[in-house]
Amino acid sequence: MNAIINVSADGQGLYDITHKVIESVHGFGVSEGLVTLFLRHTSASLLIQENADPAAQRDLEAWLNRLVPEEDPLYTHTQEGPDDMPAHIKAALTATHLSIPLMQGRLALGTWQGIFLWEHRHRSGGREIVVNVTS
Repeated sequence: MNAIINVSADGQGLYDITHKVIESVHGFGVSEGLVTLFLRHTSASLLIQENADPAAQRDLEAWLNRLVPEEDPLYTHTQEGPDDMPAHIKAALTATHLSIPLMQGRLALGTWQGIFLWEHRHRSGGREIVVNVTS
């Protein structure tokens, strides 16, 4: 079973998509299985992370921005702007897919875990995530 979640990203940052995923999975009517999320883009990523304290999200973003700076003279892929190549590197260092067990009709996330789209570009845009449930 498959579905597509569309997420509107308003620039760099972490976007909590947990409820969108839950709604999508609930629509399949499956109680046990594996949920796979696949992001159909190369300059964003998916992440399971703390959803209680926004400071954790800000710290993650600041750390990754320091690790992969914009306008590094090594970059040759620069036609789409100074944030494009760093966005590709950030996506390569993180993940574009996640797998989450489905138990008794619920995602087996921990108490403080949320599912996030991590947008690495400054510009706004839409992102597509394929949701697959295997029972």
